[in-house]
Amino acid sequence: MPHVEIKYSDNLTFNTQDIFDDIEGIINQKDASAGVCKSRAYPCSEYKHPHILVTVSLLTKPHRDEQFTFELSAEIESAIKSHLQQSLYFSLNIEYSNAYYTTNVHQVDGIALDC
Repeated sequence: MPHVEIKYSDNLTFNTQDIFDDIEGIINQKDASAGVCKSRAYPCSEYKHPHILVTVSLLTKPHRDEQFTFELSAEIESAIKSHLQQSLYFSLNIEYSNAYYTTNVHQVDGIALDC
């Protein structure tokens, strides 16, 4: 169950939902066991220099090795940049969970999980 966070200076114009969809698609294309990608964006009104920081958090799994991460990073970077029409400072971080990370679904009877 990956997570994506996009933090960016609010002088940038792009569609976060399109970027979320692209990142989720790339992750699941490279690893069908990944599942849905919980994504959120944080525009910042106080900043110095136009920039974007994208963090992708994944569970540690044996097949997610250095080569997997290198290829995933390159594909995600390319996809994100295809949505950016302004010059800016770009950062992308792919991180892996530690042994004490918990992720699951909390389902309340009679209440659907919104998508």
